Amino acid sequence: MHILVVEDDFTSRRVLSRILESYGHCDVAIDGEEAVEAVRLALAAGTHYDLICLDIMMPKMDGQMALKEIRTLEDARGILLGEGAKIVITSALHDSENVMEAFRSQCDGYVVKPYDKATVTAELKRHGLCE
Repeated sequence: MHILVVEDDFTSRRVLSRILESYGHCDVAIDGEEAVEAVRLALAAGTHYDLICLDIMMPKMDGQMALKEIRTLEDARGILLGEGAKIVITSALHDSENVMEAFRSQCDGYVVKPYDKATVTAELKRHGLCE
């Protein structure tokens, strides 16, 4: 599995990468701009990310905007909804406004921090990314 962890906080980024590295190769991005660029490069190379874990509160471009940009890139490549990357928001924000905005922008899941291996693994199973 090809995974992109998008998180500006070093500790959170490292914890999530360590949890996910047993499921596949993890790339990291520290903000939304880097995430969008990583997805753009992968698509241009004819590959894609299977899973993107995306924080909301980040500098330069927040996760909500990055989510929209990533879905736009997939759409431009003819990737139908549900056939692109599984995008799971991983955020400390759990208010209904942020959660609903993320799902309206076509995220696949929403995990509230702090998370642990069991929570992350359950989310992967929910999306058919692991057994």
